[in-house]
Amino acid sequence: MRFDVITLFPELFAPFLTSGVTRRAYASGQVDVRLWNPRDQAEGNYKRVDDKAFGGGPGMVMLAEPLARCLDAILTERGVGTPVVLFTPVGAPLNHTAVAGWAEGEGAVLLCGRYEGIDQRLVDRYVTHSISLGDFVLSGGEIAALALLDAVARLQPGVLNDAESHQFDSFHPALDGLLDCPHYTRPEEWRGAPVPEVLLSGHHGRIARWRRDVQLRLTAARRPELLAAARAAGRLSAADEAVLAQTASGTL
Repeated sequence: MRFDVITLFPELFAPFLTSGVTRRAYASGQVDVRLWNPRDQAEGNYKRVDDKAFGGGPGMVMLAEPLARCLDAILTERGVGTPVVLFTPVGAPLNHTAVAGWAEGEGAVLLCGRYEGIDQRLVDRYVTHSISLGDFVLSGGEIAALALLDAVARLQPGVLNDAESHQFDSFHPALDGLLDCPHYTRPEEWRGAPVPEVLLSGHHGRIARWRRDVQLRLTAARRPELLAAARAAGRLSAADEAVLAQTASGTL
């Protein structure tokens, strides 16, 4: 798959693409990332890419034309049906389902805005998907683009050391969309805090039940909407419901 990133700060991506386990996806070409700087498409001695907003107000707005020239060049190579993603606070929240969909696709153009945003006429003409990382505002779309690239890259075959490890991540269907449980490693006791005894028992059934119970309680406490979705989809067993009932009553 191929991701073309339009950004005023391509230097932010170089360390990311060559570090950590996900670098395997980029080095192998499984995830082909190409960087485009709209300043290279700007006119004049100053290569201006922004201007004041019509109607007044603080901040600057990115000009449509330099971005359009980048997009036209990319879409000429890739085809007019290529998705164009804008990272914006008004976009749809990014979640595991969306990431899994992108991970199975052929990539996209990732448009990283800056300043007060992008001329809406450019957005109306080119953008097919809008994505938000959450209810907060970043200085630009680069961090969001890096987050999407990382999430997609780690789902590619052969990228993680254990091919099945991502199936036990929070939000994954294998966990019924619940949060993951805590994890422990050596030593068995650290600064007076022991590893839960059940994890040292070697009893796989008890360990699996403990992990499920913790996932249920953690999700109920921190992300109840995920628990509600799992219940509505019929993913909770009678044993799960018993744990939740005991937790709610304070008997567990």
